[in-house]
Amino acid sequence: MVKDSTEFAGKWGIILGGSSGLGLASAKKLAKHGMNLILIHRDRKSDMNKIQDVFMELRKFVRVESFNTDALNSEKMQRIIEDIKEITGKNTIYLLLHSIAKGNLKKSIGEHALQTSDFNLTIDAMGVNYYTWVKHILQNGLFSNKARAIAFTSEGSSKVHEYYAAVSAAKSALESISRSLALELAPFGITSNCIMAGTCDTKAFRAIPNSEELEMWSIKRNPYNRLTLPSEVADALYLLCKKEADWINGVVLKVNGGEHLR
Repeated sequence: MVKDSTEFAGKWGIILGGSSGLGLASAKKLAKHGMNLILIHRDRKSDMNKIQDVFMELRKFVRVESFNTDALNSEKMQRIIEDIKEITGKNTIYLLLHSIAKGNLKKSIGEHALQTSDFNLTIDAMGVNYYTWVKHILQNGLFSNKARAIAFTSEGSSKVHEYYAAVSAAKSALESISRSLALELAPFGITSNCIMAGTCDTKAFRAIPNSEELEMWSIKRNPYNRLTLPSEVADALYLLCKKEADWINGVVLKVNGGEHLR
């Protein structure tokens, strides 16, 4: 990694799901431009040495604090919030990025089909949890002026895949929540937006049954005949964090090379 600029020097970003996939790609991009980071993730102990090596690379450029804990647990969330207060002080969080991928990937009908509890878990983790974190950070006076709240959504919010019903419901809820937050956070000088990434080759994508078929379908649909790179999604996140994006609020930004056109 090479540091590109210090334009976000002194600013702090919280990334929920910051140890892999789009969250980690975003952390790398923001660190290169000087943003200090709080990375909240949930990983096995056996994976932590490799993850900590990546975090150490980021620390060459900015301050990085990490928490390997459950960002969906309300008690642990409040403890993290208290720790963040000690680390950054008030009115310092410029970015909250929600990149949590946790849910049930089952068919809607048939043997071993989705249960109501599966929908509830998935919608909470990948939809409502975004609202919960925004509310807690706001109530604790941590957001800075002109802060950004951003969440990753997917085309599944409007398109159908037989194993994706619970995640589709979660992403639809997420986009709706983001629009409402865009309206109600505006008086506080905070924007809320979603980034709809194209199909990326990430651990979360590979967990989807028949992901190989989805990959080929996505490549065929994409005008560039390839998948979206996590770094390209991180580039779009960076653009939304720039001052020039102050007036972008309540949108779902498609970052997929035109994949949605077909």
